[in-house]
Amino acid sequence: MSKPAKPLPKFRSETQERVFWEARDRDSSEFLDWTQARRGVMPNLKPSTKTISLRLPQHLLDSIKAAANARDVPYQSLIKVWLQEKVEHS
Repeated sequence: MSKPAKPLPKFRSETQERVFWEARDRDSSEFLDWTQARRGVMPNLKPSTKTISLRLPQHLLDSIKAAANARDVPYQSLIKVWLQEKVEHS
């Protein structure tokens, strides 16, 4: 397919566009030529984070800080790495 069969409608708002694309019978290939699609690169996009409060026994926190210091990384970053590894392996 070299050209989409239907022109893309004009939307007055993001909500109107969202409703249009969420329709169950909507097929984007009717409007877009996916053979011309390219992968987008967004180098400045950062994942959103949420601050939480976590209560740890002092000895555990001291052990984590010592392990982080031995690896020369911030202890909160090390905790995130360990949590991610655990989630991926469970």
